[in-house]
Amino acid sequence: MRFGILGPLRVGGGDATVTAGRDRVVLAMLLLRAGDVVPFDELIDAVWEERPPATARTQLQICVSRLRSRLAGHGPPTEIIVTDPVGYGIRVETTDLDVKVFAHEVEAARAARAANQLVEASRHFRAALALWRGPALSGIASRSVRRRAQTLDEQRLAVLEERVDLELRLGNAAGLLDELTESVERNPLRERLRAQLMLALSAVGRQADALTVYRDGRRIHAEELGIEPGPALQALHQRVLAGDLALAVADRSPSVPVRCLPRAISDFTGHQQTIIRLLKEIEEDHVPVLLIDGMAGSGKTTLAVHLANRLAERFPDGQLFIDLHGHSERTPLAPAAALATLLRQLGVPAERIPLDPDDRLALWRTELAGRRALVLLDNAASADQAASLLPNGPHCLTIVTSRRRLVGLDEGRPCSLPVLDADDAVELLGRVAGGNRVADEPEAAVEVVRRCGYLPLAIRLAGARLAHRPRWRITDLVDRLAAAPSPLAEFVAGQRSVGDAFALSYAQVSPAAQRLFRLLGLHPGVRFDGQVAAALVDLPIRETQDLLDELVDANLADEPEPGRFSLHDLVREYARQLLAEPDQAAERSGGLERLLDHHLYVAAAIGDRTGSAGSRGLFTLPEPARPELVAASAEQGAAWFEENRAALTALVRLAEAEGHPRQCWQLARACWRSHFDGGHLDELIEQHTIGLRAAERLGDDAAVATMLNYLSSAFYRLARFPEAIRLMEVSVDLRRRLGLWRELWNTLWNLGGLYGAVGEYRRGRECFDAALELMRGPGEFGELANLLNNLSYTLLNWGRYDEALRTSRRHLLLARQVDDPRHLENALGHIGVIRHRMGDVEPARRLLRVALTLKRRSGNRFGEGEVLNEIGVMERRAGRPHEAAALHREALIAISEAGDRIGQCASRNLLARALLHQGDLPSALDLHHRVLRDATALNARYEQARALDGIARCLRADDPVAARSHWTRALALYRQMEAPERHEVSRLLAELR
Repeated sequence: MRFGILGPLRVGGGDATVTAGRDRVVLAMLLLRAGDVVPFDELIDAVWEERPPATARTQLQICVSRLRSRLAGHGPPTEIIVTDPVGYGIRVETTDLDVKVFAHEVEAARAARAANQLVEASRHFRAALALWRGPALSGIASRSVRRRAQTLDEQRLAVLEERVDLELRLGNAAGLLDELTESVERNPLRERLRAQLMLALSAVGRQADALTVYRDGRRIHAEELGIEPGPALQALHQRVLAGDLALAVADRSPSVPVRCLPRAISDFTGHQQTIIRLLKEIEEDHVPVLLIDGMAGSGKTTLAVHLANRLAERFPDGQLFIDLHGHSERTPLAPAAALATLLRQLGVPAERIPLDPDDRLALWRTELAGRRALVLLDNAASADQAASLLPNGPHCLTIVTSRRRLVGLDEGRPCSLPVLDADDAVELLGRVAGGNRVADEPEAAVEVVRRCGYLPLAIRLAGARLAHRPRWRITDLVDRLAAAPSPLAEFVAGQRSVGDAFALSYAQVSPAAQRLFRLLGLHPGVRFDGQVAAALVDLPIRETQDLLDELVDANLADEPEPGRFSLHDLVREYARQLLAEPDQAAERSGGLERLLDHHLYVAAAIGDRTGSAGSRGLFTLPEPARPELVAASAEQGAAWFEENRAALTALVRLAEAEGHPRQCWQLARACWRSHFDGGHLDELIEQHTIGLRAAERLGDDAAVATMLNYLSSAFYRLARFPEAIRLMEVSVDLRRRLGLWRELWNTLWNLGGLYGAVGEYRRGRECFDAALELMRGPGEFGELANLLNNLSYTLLNWGRYDEALRTSRRHLLLARQVDDPRHLENALGHIGVIRHRMGDVEPARRLLRVALTLKRRSGNRFGEGEVLNEIGVMERRAGRPHEAAALHREALIAISEAGDRIGQCASRNLLARALLHQGDLPSALDLHHRVLRDATALNARYEQARALDGIARCLRADDPVAARSHWTRALALYRQMEAPERHEVSRLLAELR
């Protein structure tokens, strides 16, 4: 996995993000000393400076645990961040950390310089400096990080000065002026840089400007330091005054080289890693043709011109440029006309240019046969247009840019240009609109570039608007973009428009591909597969695949991984605008119906396979119009939900907004199990709240009862018990009134589980008994399994272990009969917990290990956390509190990701108990107090009581009066709930008396 600290902290290519402030400080400290162990004390000082809390060591462990979780999927986490008895370290390959690559390149440059290989040394110095994206670790305010980062910034300046000395020796003074001027402005007191700028100016005959540079430096020294410049700079000044400053300039060829490249823009930003990679490939692989493609506005020409200027000195016989008008309002340039222009650039007189296209091509190739020349063919329309312009000289390089992927060319190294990453996008906005403005409003700047889709053209147009409106704040632009009916309307400046740029690409694909493109504007997700596209256009999958390939080749769509496609946000907005035209109303309506139905049928089909969230007993669907598409998507199982989670919520919103209430509530219901088990409670609540409105709008009371039942489940997980119970009671009343006895079973046992969660075990038991009476026989095994699952959990918490064990064993038997992995893992987990509470430790341990494996396999994060907590209790009681604490921390992470707030309180209570057994009384006491506050706010009486019990255990030796008070309060709560822990607390109170 790659890391970057030569600029803002960068982790990977965006696959893993680190946003928490403390986590960023810890990761920065580890990367600054990659390969070494950073002591705990240094990390704590870096995070909290002079005021570390008593729990700093524990919080540091949590930070590292979060970092390991964030970096998971990029190699085994333990291989990246390692633990040592004295601290933590990070293992990073040399090529995966930019500062190590920087050091390697600098070492190579110095070795080449020592061998008098000056050009080679210059190349390595340039490669090293190109790695920098700004001040090291900018954006992290920790003093410890800043001290070390400043050392790196100083190293960069020193290397820059070494490179400039080398370039001056090579006679490249003119090419250094802009860079040196900017560097001196940023570092006005750095005398060596100022001297180098004076030398470069003198070398190109600008002695007066060199003297001005000295006078500016002298004034700044006087104002800032109160002293004169150093003797070396003063001596250089005297040499300039005397006119005897002679700097050797590299010999020039008698013939004047052709230099037709456009000027590289001064604010070029981003794609530094791409530049480095392409330079390396051109030099090491001797690439003769480079093909750069990308979507409209992605900065292809800008990057190509920048790259060509970087390479210019390697092609001394000429650098040629031509715009082929492949994607413009003009007709694409014919190859013969392009050849005439290129030959004139080479200095061939007009009378020598043949009229016959074949003769013209022969002359072009003859002229370049013995030259070292670079040819930039910009904005190619097609592979055919570019193919006839490629030189055949062995020492030539041709760079071709196009909005299309030029797959028809027989040779060429392709490079598809992505949009900018977030840091580079903000930097570009600052360069266009003003760095100070971005620094003053960093969050607003991030929001602007996000709304620009990180597209360079959009960022430049937005930045230009700010630059020409100095009284605007960046927040004003954010508000304007947020309020605009279409963001594309805001990305216009003069004759330049993002929408017009997209229109040129759209016009050059086939009518069938245009129709698919328009309909894809309906899809609200980041990614989609071929089945979704085929459903939208109602075409065979293979024919649809061909159309998708056409859109990808035109860079109107992207294929980030095989079979998965996406549209850029602004491109999708353009597609939506096209589909919003009045003459597209029928196409839009049909496409939306097909899009909603496809996702509904797939979600229901996956639910039917798991027996948990499908249509059985809930709603009836006719046969799908495209069963082969539904089957292909449903084969992905739970992974389909994970990939489409955001899109599914957006589709529920869309169904409501567009007047499709049936699909709206049914799609919400079909997604419930995936959201509930995965802890995606925000999505669950939003979808079911929208679905409830849709069911009410339909006047379908049965659907209303269904939405209330499953909306209640999210409030249960969030410990919002009064709301959960209220919704469930309304659902019970509706289903009883409608005579929906089968559905009423479901609601009654859910209500029973809710009563058990608040300690009203007897009311819960009454609900379970009522549900069993309604079954009037065996009923469906699946429903009975659900009831037994909830009942066994309630009996377990009530302390009725014998009855809970019998119930769980019945649950296990049914789980095997219905072949439902979810019920199997729950039943085994409950039996393991019950047997542990009954004293059968080893059998319980084996059962819990099996349950843990099953829950991890199914992605049940909440269940995983419950089992980890129970195993942690085993370890603590076996005299292994350190192992117990590690398990409870792991459980806390899993349960937090599942969104269960009561579960978080439980994990922290158990972690505190393990810390107390380790002898870390302050941390244990602090954690129990935190749980007490949280549990009181949640009205979670059971965890309140456990926290009070824990506080009393921490205080019993030093403050027995306070301990007695806390135990008395805990006992009162346990008695209200008839919780089994009341006996233990009564015993401890008796001991204390």
